[in-house]
Order: sequence, then structure tokens, then C-alpha cells
Amino acid sequence: MKFVLAFYGTRGDVDPGIAVGRELMCRGHDVLMAVPPDLIGSVQSVGLPAVAYGPDTQAWLEDTRDFWGYFFRNFWRVREVQKYLRESREPGMRAWTEMSRTLASVAGGADALVTGVSYEELVFDVAECCGVPLATVFWFPMRVNGKLLPNLPGPVLRAAMKVYELVVWLSVKKVVGLARRELGLPPASGPVPRRIAEKEWLEIQAYDDALFPGLADEWAQWDGQRPFVGTLTLELATEADEDVMSWIDAGTPPICFGFGSIPVESPAEMVAMIAGACAQVGERALVCAGWTDFSNVAQFDHVKVVGAVNYATIFPACRAVVHHGGAGTTAAGLRAGVPTLILYMADVQMVWGAAVKKLKVGASRRFSAATEKTLLSDLRTILAPDYRTRARELAARMITPGDSVANAADLLESFARHKRVN
Repeated sequence: MKFVLAFYGTRGDVDPGIAVGRELMCRGHDVLMAVPPDLIGSVQSVGLPAVAYGPDTQAWLEDTRDFWGYFFRNFWRVREVQKYLRESREPGMRAWTEMSRTLASVAGGADALVTGVSYEELVFDVAECCGVPLATVFWFPMRVNGKLLPNLPGPVLRAAMKVYELVVWLSVKKVVGLARRELGLPPASGPVPRRIAEKEWLEIQAYDDALFPGLADEWAQWDGQRPFVGTLTLELATEADEDVMSWIDAGTPPICFGFGSIPVESPAEMVAMIAGACAQVGERALVCAGWTDFSNVAQFDHVKVVGAVNYATIFPACRAVVHHGGAGTTAAGLRAGVPTLILYMADVQMVWGAAVKKLKVGASRRFSAATEKTLLSDLRTILAPDYRTRARELAARMITPGDSVANAADLLESFARHKRVN
């Protein structure tokens, strides 16, 4: 069978697609990835073919970081927030039509089209145009539900999420209309989640239902349309792994810090804050640079700065993990059975912060509000023995990486075989 996987966003957004794409390829299927130009090398490194899909992500990441930093400081200034959001999304809107053309040129004849959350409306239109069934991969509970944030009543959450779907639809309605006309399609009837539900297309929940207690029961009505498979990760070894494990083995287990693809605005201040807080709790620190340049920061005897590492290898050897709250990083920390501190930079990351806090396996704080004092307090909280105990208990209940990828591939094969287009 032929699968076309269109995943746009950060490395964390694209990795789930690469993971399941590699599994499908290993099963003998014809697989093509459509990803941002600056991530084509990552796709090709595991043997998958790829085409460029949309602009590079670097500028988009910085815009995202800046928008959410502004939003959390000024959320009551509705008009200014709306203006800032429009400006931050403008590059993506300009790329919409070209991305639609790119995807339509390779999706014809596919047995299934698979996408992540970003540009879901665009991929839906291409699927409809090409007569190909669509499967969406989610790494948090994005569809309307009452379990997304544990401290809000279910009815309030459901109402808020319905409003959010409407706001998203209104923000893309114009560009969707233009793209659909070019594809020869009639005007869309409303938000894409409703249209996907009507077609009974597959919505893979690529995270553990254990992280959102009660969600599986709430969604039981969907009769298998929203299956939970666990987090989809590559778990690839890196050149730094051996050196990092040697450093860990030479001393006490460190606290691992990492902030993924979103660049940290002030690396020197960040390292100084980490060094100060860790010195006061008597712990070593391992700082994973991600896409942030830490080359010109101060050196500390108890702090090691490295590039990319394999979290599946490194996290189990650590006392705790502190990160931005990306879905893949959060899952890696929880699977490792170590406590988590999430310093979130965006809305989705805040959701994961709320989840680990509710489960009492970690703590959460807005990244821009973090100081050495708050970091010290949060570290003392999560280093308590009961947090480690609960983290280990949760890890034992989570779906293993191998099973997660196999489950997703099984579902996609079955979905493509039945070719439900409607």
C-alpha cells in the first residue's frame, strides 16, 4: 500500500510521523513524507523519502515563542493579542496555497493520507480532492472533551474547546476557501473536526490515556475512531550518548534540562539559573542544548552542556527532568519513571504541565516566570521521594515505545485497507 505522511512543525511535531512512517516502510509499504525543508535530512537519515512541505521552521519557532510569551503577560489585551497572533501566523498563511499544491501533487493514488495537527484543514482538503482517506495523529487531547485541564469543570472545558475550534476555523476560513477553489472543491461547511467526524476518519491519539484519567471513557462513544496508541518516538542513538553516560556514571545522577526546538532567548542567563539552583540542592545538571546555541555561556564544574541526546537512554539515569513540555519529551521522562518539572512556553505545553501536576509526578511553571528562586523551590518539590515513587508507578502503566509504533501502524494498515472516503 501507499502512504503519504504530511507533518509540519518542530522536530517534536514531525518525529511521530517519521516513527510510524519507518514502521510502515519496514512492513513493505510505499511511504513518502512531506515535511519542512530543514527536517528533510532527519527523514532521509532513517531511509524514508521526503519532499519539502512549507517553509523552514526556525523563524516560525521564534514567532511562536514570542507570541506565547506576550500572551501570558498580556492575555487581557484582547485586540493586541489578536493582532500579534495574526502577525505571527502570517508566514504560515502565505505558504498555505503552495503547501496545498505540493501535497496534492504527491497524494494521488495513495491508500491513505496521514497528518499531524498542524495544517490539518489543508490536508483534509487535499484528501477530499484526491479521494484518499485521512488519518490524523494527535499528541494531546485536541478534540472537544472534559478532561484536558484537570482543574476546570468538564462542561466549561467542552464549551471553551468548541469556541476554540470556531476561532481556529474563522482564522483560516478565507485561505481555506481559496485553496479549495483551486482544488476544484465546494466551500467548506465549518470546522474540520466536525467534517472528519462525519466521514468517520481515523483520529489516532498518540499518547497514553493514563495521562488524562477518564478521557477514554468519555470518548468510548466514538467506537474506535479515536484509539490510544501511546507516544510515537524514534529513540535514535546520538553521537553524544556514550560520552554523556560516562559523565553520569562518574558521579551522582544529574537533573537533566532540555528545551527542545524552541530557542531559549537568553542561554547564558538560563545556564546561570540552572547552575545556581542545582548547587543549592546539591545536584549536578545536564543541559541538552536542542536548537539553542549554548556555546558562549559560563562554565560550571557541576554542569555539563551537550547537544542532542537519546532521551530513552539518558533520562532513566537521571534524578529528574526539567523541560519545555513537548509531548515527546514529556512521554520520555514519564516512561523513564523520573519526576518532571515542565517550564512551558506555549499552550499545548501548559496542558502537559497540568497533567503531570495532577498526577503528582511533577510540577509546572511558565518558562518566562522562572527564576533561580522558583527553580530551587520546584526542584525541592519534585525531588521528594513520593514523587519518584509515583513516577515509577506511572511508568509501569505506560505503553512501551515499540508497542506504540506497532499499534499505530496496525491501525493505519486496517484503515487504508478499508479505504473509507465517504
